[in-house]
Amino acid sequence: MFRLSRKTLFAIEAVLDIAYHSSASPVQSREITRRQGIPRRYLEQVLQNLVRAGVLTGVRGPRGGYRLARERRRITLADIVEVIDEMEARTDPIEETDGSPLGINVVRPLWRQLSEDCMARLAETTIQDLCAQARDAGIESEEEGRHDYTI
Repeated sequence: MFRLSRKTLFAIEAVLDIAYHSSASPVQSREITRRQGIPRRYLEQVLQNLVRAGVLTGVRGPRGGYRLARERRRITLADIVEVIDEMEARTDPIEETDGSPLGINVVRPLWRQLSEDCMARLAETTIQDLCAQARDAGIESEEEGRHDYTI
């Protein structure tokens, strides 16, 4: 069942932050916390799960952080939501076998279809789409002002 949890919202915001503010250097989690106000206790756990799922790449070291593992246009919101759904591992009442005939035959199929429709829409929406919306909304990217003169 689709439900926007706090971790799901934080995960989407973190991936969008990494995409929108990326530069030659990886984005550090403390930068994401500063810009988005995401508590570090949630953020590190979410970022590590996104790395394991192949959405992000972790870079070790003192100048380490996170990068997108794929192009912005190849990461969908459904990719992120699925990682967090697995991470939260909650039971879905739609899949339970007991219940009333109205619940089993009418309400659950309706909810299942709504969830599938929502996930289909999330699968159509990419991180690139959200970056474009952020730009259109006038949100400044810290990446634009960064210059890396490392040789």
